[in-house]
This record gives sequence, C-alpha cells and structure tokens, in this order.
Amino acid sequence: MNIPAENLDPVLKRLARAQGQLAAVIRMIEEERDCKDIVTQLSACTNALDRAGFALISTGLQRCIIDTDDESERAENLAAMEKLFLTLA
Repeated sequence: MNIPAENLDPVLKRLARAQGQLAAVIRMIEEERDCKDIVTQLSACTNALDRAGFALISTGLQRCIIDTDDESERAENLAAMEKLFLTLA
C-alpha cells in the first residue's frame, strides 16, 4: 500500500528527530561521555523510531479503512498492516 507523502508529515518529523538524536549519540560516544547519558539518549532515539513506525502503520490503517471500497482488497491490506504492526511490537 502506498501512502502519499503529504499524509506522512508527522512520520517525517519523528524520523528527523530520531536522526538528530542518533547524531547526538555518536557525538557523545566520540566525546567519551558518561555511559548513562549515552544510553539515555539512545533510548530516546529508539523511542522516536518506534513512534514513527507506529504512526506510519496508523496512517496506513486509516487509508485501508477509508480509501478502499473493495472488501477483499481491504482485508488484504489490513492483514498486511497487522503483520507490520506485529513486526514493531
């Protein structure tokens, strides 16, 4: 299922945030910062990526329900989205 980019703006913002957090983790390691601080920042990065994934799946599910009139196509799309959801869970 393709989702138009304009529907994915919140996902892109979350990914940009995660990208910044990952850059911070790399910088912290290079600067030999405290392990606790690095792990805390890495955890924030992981959470941002998870939230981006779930936001993407949520948008996909909405499109499955709203934009698909064909019942068999809807069922197929929902099954695919459920599989993706379970991949992240």
